[in-house]
Amino acid sequence: MSVTERLKNALGNLPMEPFKPITMDLIGNYSTHQLTRDISAGLTVGMVALPLAMAFAIASGVAPEAGIYTSIIAGFLIAVLGGCRVQIGGPAGAFIVIIYGIIANYGLANLMIATIGSGILLFLMGLFKVGNLIRFIPVSIVIGFTNGIAVLIALSQVKDFLGLDIAKVPADFFGQMSAYATNIHTVNWYALGVAIVSFFIVKFWPKDTGFRTAAWKRWVAKIPGTVVVLVVSTIAVTTLNLPVETIGSKFGGIPQTLPSLQMPDFELANLRDLVGPMVTLALLGAIESLLCARVADAMTDDRHNPNQELMGQGVANFVVPFFGGIPATGTIARTVTNIKSGATSPISGVVHAVTLLIVILAAAPLASNIPLAALSAILLFVASNMGNWGEFIRLRRMTMSYKATLLLTFFLTVIFDLTVAVEVGLVVSCMFFIYRMNTLTMVRPMSLSLDTPEGVEGWLLSGSLFFGSVSKLNQMTDPKRLSTGTPPRVVILDCHGLLNIDNSAMDIIHTYYRALKRRGCEMIICGAADHTLRQLQRTGIAQDLGKNMVLDIFDAERLARQLIREQK
Repeated sequence: MSVTERLKNALGNLPMEPFKPITMDLIGNYSTHQLTRDISAGLTVGMVALPLAMAFAIASGVAPEAGIYTSIIAGFLIAVLGGCRVQIGGPAGAFIVIIYGIIANYGLANLMIATIGSGILLFLMGLFKVGNLIRFIPVSIVIGFTNGIAVLIALSQVKDFLGLDIAKVPADFFGQMSAYATNIHTVNWYALGVAIVSFFIVKFWPKDTGFRTAAWKRWVAKIPGTVVVLVVSTIAVTTLNLPVETIGSKFGGIPQTLPSLQMPDFELANLRDLVGPMVTLALLGAIESLLCARVADAMTDDRHNPNQELMGQGVANFVVPFFGGIPATGTIARTVTNIKSGATSPISGVVHAVTLLIVILAAAPLASNIPLAALSAILLFVASNMGNWGEFIRLRRMTMSYKATLLLTFFLTVIFDLTVAVEVGLVVSCMFFIYRMNTLTMVRPMSLSLDTPEGVEGWLLSGSLFFGSVSKLNQMTDPKRLSTGTPPRVVILDCHGLLNIDNSAMDIIHTYYRALKRRGCEMIICGAADHTLRQLQRTGIAQDLGKNMVLDIFDAERLARQLIREQK
């Protein structure tokens, strides 16, 4: 058989997810009423996405149009090719510190390569059904790094919020703290005033809270507070000629053109250094998008396809760097806005992308006077809503493992980076899990019937016998018990309470069985079922025992009496 044929056969045996975007379900099942609702929702969420896209891009260290291009292209592709009906894709706050760090360490060209690589990884994760496994990441880790990222986003906006005179803010935590402390005397009070007013507008802008909301509030709430901030702050800066930094003064404005195709400057030598950033972007994108999809499911009584969602995310992240975009994922705030605006299908996501395209073609010159202080206020509001701060208060009621994992992940995210935080968090979670499983696993002597003859010994196995708990077998398998004194003539292992057993435990039991046989003793196993029975058969212990594999303890005791008589 050729190598090609072997590879084809191997891939054919792998569990692979078919590529079937959720939009295919619309064929023959879409009405004019749904279209009307989706257009309305798409227009609304498009206006919400505009200031966020620019703010996320600037905070990430790229031009504001990069965020808009990402919202247009990635938003369209994620809606059309994803696995969630109402999810809105685009640049996300969670990526800010990651992108900023990649640009600072590797440059903008290598960010493109890392984003393309993350897109490939995301697609493969979906293709090979890894999406089903993302849910196994402990919630303590998710909350820890989400809160940590929220803190980092807030810290990254201190420069623009205060209007500090800093040429370039360092990417690392300690560097930022040092830069802010050194330049705190350069506060621009006009920028600070614009930022504070902008923050309060976004925070206290009327929101539609249901049928009890006054009619005027419902009407006003249809206008996103972030858009109001852009309009008000821009008018104030223009009419009052305030000396604050704007998009025009820093970036020269936003081009009134379609994104052009850009080929990345690829160097094979850099690929090894970019593996870590690729994995980080892919992992964070997968977690964020699937968390967002779960929120959408809860609000719409729907169920997304996690693997198809990852494949759609993968295609979007592979394509968007070629048009000057940055990493994208599902965004909770825009998705929730989409749902509350009446969205019913991915068409709303398409309309959202088209809305942004029209805005950039028609109104790009108007963005030149948008103050960066106003955008920093919007991002501070996003960061404050992004964090699950109440979880810190609840920690006193949680287990030690939950506390340690959450706090460790949080502080490592803030002080070092997300990759280290997640890796260490997973290791700590695994260690606590092993400890917990070890405490729940028991190997203890069992009481036998009164008519059971001397020389018969019974052991009750319960819980999960794996590499982390095999020490529980030491009491039973201690070689000194066989080499000195009177060894048991028959050993009964009751496996009724055994939920799981791995090869490490199997090897110890098999070694113990052979030691018994060398001394003319017998082993009986009863109650083995499901996973335990399959493991006994797979490792050959069941075949060696033969008739000594019985169903219950009564059969085991009867067989033990028979074996004792035969030994006499």
